[in-house]
Amino acid sequence: MDIFYNLIKSLIILIYWLLIANITYRILIKRRSIPSSMSWLLTIYIIPFIGIVIWFFFGEFYLEKRQKKIANKIWSISNKYLNQLKSYKYIFQIKNSEVATSLFQLCKHRQGISGIKNNNITLLTNTQKIIKILIRDIYLARKNIEMVFYIWKPGGVADDVASALIHSAKRGVHCRLMLDSAGSIEFFRSPWVKIMKRSGIEVVEALKVNFFRIFTRRIDLRQHRKIIIIDNYISYSGSMNLVDPFLFKKSSGIGQWIDLMTRIEGPIATTIGIIYSCDWEIETGYKILPKLPNKEMFKKKLNHNSSIQVIASGPGFPKNMIHQALLTAIYSARKELTMTTPYLVPSDDLLHAICTAAQRGVKVSIIIPLYHDSILVKWASRVFFSELLEAGVKIYQFKKGLLHSKSILIDQQLSLIGTVNLDMRSLWLNFEITLVIDDSKFSHNLEITQKEYINNSQLLDKNIWSMRAYWTRILEKIFYFLSPLL
Repeated sequence: MDIFYNLIKSLIILIYWLLIANITYRILIKRRSIPSSMSWLLTIYIIPFIGIVIWFFFGEFYLEKRQKKIANKIWSISNKYLNQLKSYKYIFQIKNSEVATSLFQLCKHRQGISGIKNNNITLLTNTQKIIKILIRDIYLARKNIEMVFYIWKPGGVADDVASALIHSAKRGVHCRLMLDSAGSIEFFRSPWVKIMKRSGIEVVEALKVNFFRIFTRRIDLRQHRKIIIIDNYISYSGSMNLVDPFLFKKSSGIGQWIDLMTRIEGPIATTIGIIYSCDWEIETGYKILPKLPNKEMFKKKLNHNSSIQVIASGPGFPKNMIHQALLTAIYSARKELTMTTPYLVPSDDLLHAICTAAQRGVKVSIIIPLYHDSILVKWASRVFFSELLEAGVKIYQFKKGLLHSKSILIDQQLSLIGTVNLDMRSLWLNFEITLVIDDSKFSHNLEITQKEYINNSQLLDKNIWSMRAYWTRILEKIFYFLSPLL
């Protein structure tokens, strides 16, 4: 009997070390950042068995086999559509402002098209007003409505949007709704799913979370985009989830979530529609590429002084594109750089770029929430404060709710608005979207909004920060160690 137990014990130990060796090989063979590789190696070697489980769930698998197969070819298929779109030369901007030129050239060479002009862009900063305008657009829709959100939480004004969508579907508007399985778990447990489907709305649960799927892909890969497309002409995107701000996470005590959205009329809806069609095909296997622009429609209200690029990330899309775009934008700054983000856990390259901007004389400000919904990210972000403050970056902590806006304003001309947080998950993993807007009028409106945020914030004092308790510094370092995994 002892021989049998010893044999089993030896076999378990052998399997364990074979798994460790296999994971070590996989970490080393794939060129990751050194901090990320070191974090994974320390995790699997220091935490027996648990480290292997963490790697299995979060370390390597991205999409299921079927989805991965579609994702691997999805952008090349879309490029054929983009080539057709290029024939509509009247929608493309030839020349950009000085600060925007480098970033728009990057987007053109990596994504295949130039910036899109002839759009009317509106910055929306109040969730209640955003919902009111959206409901109006839904009721006025004639042909199609496409939506994708990370979170749709039933209740309050979110139910008003659902009712409007159902009404439009019943009168013949083709409606598609794609929601992240984890973020919208309350929605998928509500009666709204059956009600919507009965009215003719196509409802898709993206990246489904269940026990069996955790063995086939990363469970923390999420559909984080927020997109609305109406009649292939009106489009919305930004940081807002489909929730009632008076009801969402009310028990957390952090106050209302503060968001930004853009509402755009014009041909940019076509390029955003390409991204939506890619997501839809990855999830369902069906292709729904948008119709090419209607020349007569886009002759209306032309705006020749601005252009927009759309950057998408996630499996199947140009690799590291958003990270490259952020770096290019920051290095393009000459006078002023203002950033808002709820989650500040930048890569080493981004941290270096931000600090370098401040050190070469650019006025750099970062606005983050004082109160946070994520303890892990809150503590992990604190470790970056000292380096940023030493470089001359001003850090403002917003006091009136959870600042959920994701925005960058450069030299009062170039704006980046979207779903991307300055953390590892947004930069390297999730399905995200960012609008790059070269428009002085829009940027002026964004500047006004950011100044309002600053007026409702407290400035972090470098001297006071340097005197914080020693135990907090230790805690910050512990969470910093986990930051490549966040």
